[in-house]
Amino acid sequence: MPKVTVDRERCKGCGLCVAACPQKVLEMSREINSKGYFFARPGVQPHCIGCRICGMNCPDLAIEVAVNGTRYNFFDY
Repeated sequence: MPKVTVDRERCKGCGLCVAACPQKVLEMSREINSKGYFFARPGVQPHCIGCRICGMNCPDLAIEVAVNGTRYNFFDY
């Protein structure tokens, strides 16, 4: 099963990943990170199909997707 992880401290809460997810797995948190932003978080993890569109749309490189044990980061940081 694919697993989405969001680095809450890197996320600035733009919501691009939430809008891009075809399965509506991600949602905006009601918590605030140390920078003062509401961050994205996985809401309905079992619905994730591992398409990695969320990570491709994240300008902050805050999303990591693991599919069958392989972790995908879309850019080196």
